[in-house]
Amino acid sequence: MDLSFLKAKSFERTIRLVLTGGGSGGHTFPLIAAAREFKKIAQEKNFSLEIFYLGPNDFTLPYILKEEGIVIKTITAGKFNRADSFLNKLLGFVNIFVNFFKTLGGIFQSLFYIYILMPDAIFSKGGYGSFPVIFWGAIFFVPTFIHESDAVPGLVNHFSGRFCRRIFISFENTKNYFPQNKTILTGNPIRSELLPQANENYDLKSIKQLLGLSLERPVVTIIGGSQGSRHINDLILDILPKIIDKTEVIHQTGRANYKEIQREINIVFQEIVGNRKNQDYYHPVPFFEETTTPTISSLKDVYLVSDLIIARAGSGLIFEIAALGKPSILIPLPWASRHHQKKNAYLYAQTGAAVVVEEENLKTNIFSDLVLRLLSDEKKKKIMAEAALKFAKPQAAQDIAQQIIAEL
Repeated sequence: MDLSFLKAKSFERTIRLVLTGGGSGGHTFPLIAAAREFKKIAQEKNFSLEIFYLGPNDFTLPYILKEEGIVIKTITAGKFNRADSFLNKLLGFVNIFVNFFKTLGGIFQSLFYIYILMPDAIFSKGGYGSFPVIFWGAIFFVPTFIHESDAVPGLVNHFSGRFCRRIFISFENTKNYFPQNKTILTGNPIRSELLPQANENYDLKSIKQLLGLSLERPVVTIIGGSQGSRHINDLILDILPKIIDKTEVIHQTGRANYKEIQREINIVFQEIVGNRKNQDYYHPVPFFEETTTPTISSLKDVYLVSDLIIARAGSGLIFEIAALGKPSILIPLPWASRHHQKKNAYLYAQTGAAVVVEEENLKTNIFSDLVLRLLSDEKKKKIMAEAALKFAKPQAAQDIAQQIIAEL
């Protein structure tokens, strides 16, 4: 067994943290945001800091490995999906059997890592991949802190909230699911590098030019979550002929869907639109990345130039959109666990910052009219932007990191 990742603690103060989460961008990126704040505090207070990640393998992990210098140790983890149809229930038995052994394997792997590392604290974003880590954290009495992103907590966080030291939540009403005396409303951790404050001297015209965008058209950005959304992709291809004359569209397709979208978009412009003159105003992107150089796939720059964002309703996306003060249309994932995206979306929309359209109500003509109507209504956009900024909690990652360090 390779133990080269383990360093002996020195006599100076050293804090060893373990981060864990469920295996998606919604878990990974808030962990990155918190890790950066932990590092800032360590520099300010002059103590040594070691950060490890224990959790399921996920395509977003290279962001941690490459950019953050965090030691990654992956474990197996089973995801138990709820069944709603007979076929799904039948397949569900197979799913339960397979994922039981995956979870069991993850528990044994986590036992080894937690015992060897014996961290000072565990910070969990919840999700199926965090259960084995939190389990051993409780057994070894490791101070465990959890963050619940969504309006309705997931099963793992709901369970672990009973014995963890502190619970951080994104939405006010979520406190009703946890012990009041250890629950703190912080918002969802977002990377400070995405915020306008980190780009105070930016010039919108210059950024648009660097991204190869026009200066005269409003920009609509579509984000289907970290892995993209096939349903949203189909919707965008349907409405594109109706909006492309008046807008510029940046579309995150998801890595798995990118090549298919490239093929289909040629058909859309050739056979449905009837010409390719507006194809230059459509920009498909596999995945938005965090880069220092302005490109059409740079999340920071795309956020800055967007006039309207169409997105799923994951908490991470909502709080990023809010912090940027961007009007949005939210399309909740209909089969999300415990309908948390739907509840996220409607709680956010109650502030006036967003419009919610459920997937079953997506009609091409109605949706395209909604997009164009919002883009042309400057008063409405201003009200939505102000409501978004009022809802935002850009200091969430900093507040969480400070609270955890203060309690160690």
